[in-house]
Amino acid sequence: MTPRNADFTLPRAAVAAAARRLAADGLVIGTAGNVSCRQGDLVAVTATGLALAAAEPEHVTVIDLNGTIIDGDWQPTSEVELHLGVYQDSEAAAVVHTHSPNAIALSLVRDELPCIHYQQLLLGGAIRVAPFAAFGTTELASSVREALRDKSAAIMANHGAVAVGPTLDAAIANVHLVEWISGIYLTAAAAGSPRALEAEQQQSVLAATLSRGYGSTVALEADRNR
Repeated sequence: MTPRNADFTLPRAAVAAAARRLAADGLVIGTAGNVSCRQGDLVAVTATGLALAAAEPEHVTVIDLNGTIIDGDWQPTSEVELHLGVYQDSEAAAVVHTHSPNAIALSLVRDELPCIHYQQLLLGGAIRVAPFAAFGTTELASSVREALRDKSAAIMANHGAVAVGPTLDAAIANVHLVEWISGIYLTAAAAGSPRALEAEQQQSVLAATLSRGYGSTVALEADRNR
């Protein structure tokens, strides 16, 4: 367990920096969006009503896994139940929720984003679209938790996207991937019917990834003749 008096300076700074990064990347606007990271049994999470572009460490509240405020001057995000639910369901150490334009647009016309690119397998394949529910509600938190089952990302109907990861950087990368794939799907759909990867094709990609170490840098073997 994490001591209640643990130093949360670094997690707070990391959450604030992630919030500013998402705003700079155009994935959140104004106060729409939230970020958290977990350290042991405590969570650092952005405050409610916070303009993410202006986030600073003092705008990040520390809570326990029951939602009790441990440290901070501000009420945590209204989506705190969603964040805590993710941490209860998984080993994730970070959660980011954005109002990404392409993901929102896709959620207006689809109940699922099919697996159309092999990079999507990093998220668990097809991405579910959770039914609409008002922000901050138990209904929304429950539907998003279900949509995230065995996945690293989900889309929230008429609302935005949420991604999880073992680090904040990983969660941000995942939510960027959702936005990129959503944009590709929308562009393709404007021209015709997008083709999804079949199960056999997805398996071939997974096999190639394992055999070739795809996604990891590999040093060249030293020339033994020199």
